[in-house]
Amino acid sequence: MNDWTLPPRPLSIAHRGAQAYAPGNTLSASEKAHTLGADMWEVDIRCSRDGIVIAHHDAELADGTAVRDMDYADILSRTRAACAPCPTLDDVAALAAQSGTGIYADIKDLDAVLPALAILRRHGIDRAILGAFAPEAAAMLKQAECPYPRSALVPLQADPFVHAAGAGVIHLCWERLERPQDTLTPDFFRRAFDAGQRVVLWHEEDPARMAAIRGKPVLGICSDRPEMVNPFTPPDGRPLRIVCHRGANGIAPENTLPALECALAAGFAMAETDLRVTACGTIVAIHDATLDRTTDGTGRVDAHSLTELRLHDAGGWFDPFFNNVRIPTLDEVLALAVKYDGGLYLELKDAAPGQVWAAVQAAGLEQRCFFWSFDMDLLRALRQDSAAARIMVRREDHPSLDVALATLAPAIIEFRPDADAAEVAALRDGPVASMIAYMGRDGDVFDRIVDMRPDMVNLDQPFAFVRHLDGKTFQPMACER
Repeated sequence: MNDWTLPPRPLSIAHRGAQAYAPGNTLSASEKAHTLGADMWEVDIRCSRDGIVIAHHDAELADGTAVRDMDYADILSRTRAACAPCPTLDDVAALAAQSGTGIYADIKDLDAVLPALAILRRHGIDRAILGAFAPEAAAMLKQAECPYPRSALVPLQADPFVHAAGAGVIHLCWERLERPQDTLTPDFFRRAFDAGQRVVLWHEEDPARMAAIRGKPVLGICSDRPEMVNPFTPPDGRPLRIVCHRGANGIAPENTLPALECALAAGFAMAETDLRVTACGTIVAIHDATLDRTTDGTGRVDAHSLTELRLHDAGGWFDPFFNNVRIPTLDEVLALAVKYDGGLYLELKDAAPGQVWAAVQAAGLEQRCFFWSFDMDLLRALRQDSAAARIMVRREDHPSLDVALATLAPAIIEFRPDADAAEVAALRDGPVASMIAYMGRDGDVFDRIVDMRPDMVNLDQPFAFVRHLDGKTFQPMACER
């Protein structure tokens, strides 16, 4: 990683791994960051009392005991008990080498500088940046003939060109500013480039600020949500939109705000969620009619008030990291779509269509939502309430495509992956969009879906689908006709 040519897009540097979805600096956070497409994992590095180089941010454990006063075995035991097992840098580097991910080392202890360098070299890590807040670290790495770029992490109030004078990478840790993006002036970049330096930015999780900085001439951007750095854009020649079934349900518990937010933060067009009504008439997002599978509660959803439902944990069943995540309301889901300028596929389980449509209208999302239900009476009621509501109709529920198109004036026809490709093609460039639904991850099926060129694809494994697309070359559709 000694080529100073800026990448075509900023490197997605997962801050302590995907720490929005797993405890920071754990192998779980690193694995999720890889799934989310991170180019590098930012890893905080310290030394235990017995000289083991570990991935841990704070100088102390939660009970106040200093990390450097403990042997690694004790650190591991205590952090494992807290469901955030502290890995060694060897563990992280081995996983990075296996997955082809780079390492961005934030070295907290100076006595870990040279051992960290040796570990990365031993594991054959090709892509790495080594840095620290302490300027002495860059000097130590230079003296050791470090083959990787050296970074200086610049705190607030410090002059970046003084603080990072001995480093090749200026890493601005200015996320606590109200508008840190305003610091990224043309003059700032000119000074950095004239000195042969490149710039890495603070960890950013706000979608508006991320949009403002991802187009700057930076080497990389850190984020607790690495999927935000370079959101999905369809490949050339295949302008399909991705819908995420129950949100990013492999990253966070299905139909919860973390899962829905991950899907929208990743740049996918829509998140799908299921709507039910509570005993008090509030509409909530949950798939099953009962609480038993996806919460720590029991009984029917419609037998509980919203207040009662809020007492139940809807995340711990998936991973202890999501303990105390609650069942979201429709209004919360709609607010999330507004925040990310995204869309929603709303499946009506037993929610009143008129109430749902009124909430969608109030959020201004009429054109960014579509609806479906197994209960055709609910869809008929929705169409009766509004001629503008975008309703989906499944091709498999009707004897012919013509019949499907004549049912409820649909905006979308959903097909299965084994559908007749000619029927999908018949909708191309017309007023009704085509969508293929596939809940698996078979690469051959992904290829068939792409070859059918639908307008949309509803997936249970959206990140696997995107990885499958990477590296493929597609001819523009106009050239294929």
